[in-house]
Amino acid sequence: MSKVVIKTAEEIEKCRASCRLAADTLLHVAPSVKPGVTTLELNDIVHGYIVENGAYPSPLNYRGFPKSVCTSVNEVVCHGIPGERPLRDGDIVNIDVTVRLDGFHGDTSATFYVGHPSPEARHLTEVARECLAAGIAAVEPGKRLSAIGEAVEGCAEAAGCSVVRDYVGHGIGREFHEPPQVSHARKRGSGADPRFQPGWVFTIEPMINAGVWQVELLADGWTVVTRDRKLSAQFEHTILVTRDGVEVLTDRGGRLLVGSEDVGVPSEPQLS
Repeated sequence: MSKVVIKTAEEIEKCRASCRLAADTLLHVAPSVKPGVTTLELNDIVHGYIVENGAYPSPLNYRGFPKSVCTSVNEVVCHGIPGERPLRDGDIVNIDVTVRLDGFHGDTSATFYVGHPSPEARHLTEVARECLAAGIAAVEPGKRLSAIGEAVEGCAEAAGCSVVRDYVGHGIGREFHEPPQVSHARKRGSGADPRFQPGWVFTIEPMINAGVWQVELLADGWTVVTRDRKLSAQFEHTILVTRDGVEVLTDRGGRLLVGSEDVGVPSEPQLS
């Protein structure tokens, strides 16, 4: 594992600004998530809002990715390419937004209910949300990076779900992807396990499956699906390690995104 960049005070302020815009973009697109809307239309809404706010959508042309946002529907785990397929009542869709503002990236995602989800879809989505909260709560200066995976996998297994091992969170700042790689599963085998330090900025983005943890990459070279084609859900925040704990840079002010509107839930974990 390469050395993690410790952000300066000036760099942290720029990370805050990009992360605020990423969170605002997610809130902006939320009302459009409804049956009949295509993921390409969602892409266009996200692209327009980011550009109007003086930023650039980080995924666009990143290693050849053709769109401005990732939209992952049902069994798609991550990196879904927006297209002409209309969303259907009962779908779940993860919208993963990353922006580059003033030279720094901010990254966040949420899984939305489209219309009326099945009990299985609702259970999985809420477990994914709880797993993100568990991962964030595990971060403290001086603790090991592996604490995140231990907390997330324990949370998922207790609810009868599994954690994707092949795709991870990542450091972020001047680069879209920086060290460290952040596993959401328990540490298996040897390897680097650094301690959290104030000034680290990275994403926690557990991908939680209703069935097995194994995944497959489709022929387009981007779309990742569950091997058993059961549902997958994900939530993501960019966080900053502080001297006292963590700051959630992409915090949405306690608003939960589950459908075409924000839904307040009194038991929502306080993430900032």
